Amino acid sequence: MQHTPIIQAQNLFYEIANHDNYIRILQGLNLTINTGEQVAIIGSSGSGKSTLLSLLAGLDVPTSGQVLVEMQAFSSLDEDGRAQVRARNMSFVFQSFQLLPSLTALENVMLPLQLTQHADAKKLSLQALDQVGLSQRVQHYPKQLSGGEQQRVAIARAFATKPRILFADEPTGNLDNATGKIIIELLFKMNADANTTLVLVTHDMQLASRCQRQLQLDNGVLTNLV
Repeated sequence: MQHTPIIQAQNLFYEIANHDNYIRILQGLNLTINTGEQVAIIGSSGSGKSTLLSLLAGLDVPTSGQVLVEMQAFSSLDEDGRAQVRARNMSFVFQSFQLLPSLTALENVMLPLQLTQHADAKKLSLQALDQVGLSQRVQHYPKQLSGGEQQRVAIARAFATKPRILFADEPTGNLDNATGKIIIELLFKMNADANTTLVLVTHDMQLASRCQRQLQLDNGVLTNLV
């Protein structure tokens, strides 16, 4: 089986200023994620997991080193350039759902499609909401939905754009155990059906074990878990 890299991190360093000092969050980090792979990045709170995800997704830029997407320079692009790559290739599922409260479930799912002027935004969004079992809730607003339902909307929004890469940051962090398990089953089923590359950040080893590869982030360094 041929492995084609879709994301590569090369000698990534990330530092933040703290008064007169710099705190190093990531140091010399290297990572290759192949197309269609499922990778979990685990670590304790404050280990830099979310920072790494932000760098891989181009939401932030490294202090030094670079991120490549499909073998092309990504982190060195300006903000607009990175946004264009994200719009074409990437989607996100966050712990806090990140739904706009003034939009219905359908409108929330349609939004990223509308931003890229997709002709079938409504059709694709209705299909995605049906896939997550919310076809009867499309006109409901986030405040009218449970936490689990809100995360289903977020998953529908993520997959409606047919992304090549899905970033998930603690996707069950705000859900009870039973709801979290349902959401995880749904996330992995849709991911498998779409053959999307999944980069998952979590502190939950049970969740991480669902991925093909688990990496531990500790003091800014990645190590493989066996």
